[in-house]
Amino acid sequence: MAKKLRRHVITMIATAGSGHPGGSLSAADIIAALYFKVLRHNPENPHWADRDRFILSKGHAAPILYAALAETGYFPVAELATLRKLDSRLQGHTDSKFTPGVEMSAGSLGMGLSFAIGVAMAARLDSRTYRTYVLLSDGECEEGQTWEAALSAAHFKLDNLTAIVDYNGMQLSGWTRDIMNLEPFTRKWQAFGWYTIDIDGHDFDQILSVCQEAEKIKGKPTLIIARTIKGKGVSFMENNVAFHGKAPTWEEAERALKELK
Repeated sequence: MAKKLRRHVITMIATAGSGHPGGSLSAADIIAALYFKVLRHNPENPHWADRDRFILSKGHAAPILYAALAETGYFPVAELATLRKLDSRLQGHTDSKFTPGVEMSAGSLGMGLSFAIGVAMAARLDSRTYRTYVLLSDGECEEGQTWEAALSAAHFKLDNLTAIVDYNGMQLSGWTRDIMNLEPFTRKWQAFGWYTIDIDGHDFDQILSVCQEAEKIKGKPTLIIARTIKGKGVSFMENNVAFHGKAPTWEEAERALKELK
């Protein structure tokens, strides 16, 4: 299924002629694990009150979320071909008003964790048992709002919140370590009061295991640092910053699809 989602990403972005393949491909295994194994959700009732909430903070990775939503039945798979087209429900960044299954309208990076905290606090106030998951990029962890939110989640002991960082090491203009070094990343989150786990973000056993582990943690939020590869699955896109926000040509797309069989 993760390979199928990756194929959708390549086809969608090539058809649109614009988009962000690198960060969509790096997050494919995480998204596949969540939507097909972890989340309680109902495509026939997207607003089910007790559904688990998934917040895509790195909104430019919308193609991988759309692929998962289509494959789980929120809208027809054929609709993926409308990505970024006029009047499409599948905008370049997620839009909760128009797209079934989307929980947050995204745009500027750095806001998703704050939004997720509000959702997690609402569950507590409403005595609901749903969990909130939020996927961040490593690049947006350079922003101050992310760390203010991190303090808030720990302060309010939001043990119904799981944050996942797609730590692929790259952002728009290069390696995060060169632009704004995040290390020691794990210890920073621990110091902010989070239960923190470091995993291989392409290993399904590890992804599923830590999601189960997070459900048992009481009194603090959980942060999963998922070490991933930008452009994972396509050899000429892997660790290639050029494909952060560049669509493949049709020739490149055909090469990519052959590798993803």
